[in-house]
Amino acid sequence: MEGLKELYNYREMLSNLVKKDLRTRYKGSVLGFLWTFVNPLLQLVVYTMVFSLIMRAGVDKYYIYLFVALVPWIFFATSLTSSASSIIGNKDLIKKVYFPRIIIPISVVNGAFMNMIFTMVVVFAALIFSGIGINGYIIFLPIIMILEYLFALGLAFIVSALNVYFRDLEHILGIITMAWMYGTPILYGIDMVPEQLQPIFNLNPMTPIILAFRDILYYKTMPNLSHMGLILLWSIGFIISGYLIFQKLQRNFVEEL
Repeated sequence: MEGLKELYNYREMLSNLVKKDLRTRYKGSVLGFLWTFVNPLLQLVVYTMVFSLIMRAGVDKYYIYLFVALVPWIFFATSLTSSASSIIGNKDLIKKVYFPRIIIPISVVNGAFMNMIFTMVVVFAALIFSGIGINGYIIFLPIIMILEYLFALGLAFIVSALNVYFRDLEHILGIITMAWMYGTPILYGIDMVPEQLQPIFNLNPMTPIILAFRDILYYKTMPNLSHMGLILLWSIGFIISGYLIFQKLQRNFVEEL
């Protein structure tokens, strides 16, 4: 409770760090903040051309099938890789001013989460124009997004703290996230995985998250309750363990930096 109270007292600093991240992401570019919408829109155009005209994946409107799964994955991968170097990248600030160090990875994940919310505007527009549309099950989407946010935040706490002591971690994460992506049913459906391997795939925390996004946005059905239960368990487990690990490791940050 003391930690939450301290975070609340520094809420303005957290807000400023998130705003700084959003402002500097496209600083100096002509379109500026509009790239938040243009980038996913251009990706969608590429997917549409490739999978509609060149590669026939055998899935109706495969470009949408892929797009609705890539959006939550990009948020997760960005949160993981960007948070790894976040503490080291702010070492001068950490050495000079006292503030809850945990604010730094939170600001990184919050910035990525805001970007995902903006991208959802493009997703909804694509669903409508593609003819798939949107129905009442969309009310479950904010729940899944918040649970994914908690899961990503818990992992961000862990990797940002560990990277202070093991600097190679941020480079290894690039390989891990690439392998993790191919081990998650993003480019393919879970039904394509051999039955004997499906229990292993279900141990992947991102599998139920991707399946829930796809159920809501592509299939327009209620997400599987067992999937939602798994997402809840993974999210609670990682946010608690991540917080405890960060709090323990942050004690020697100044010496290590």
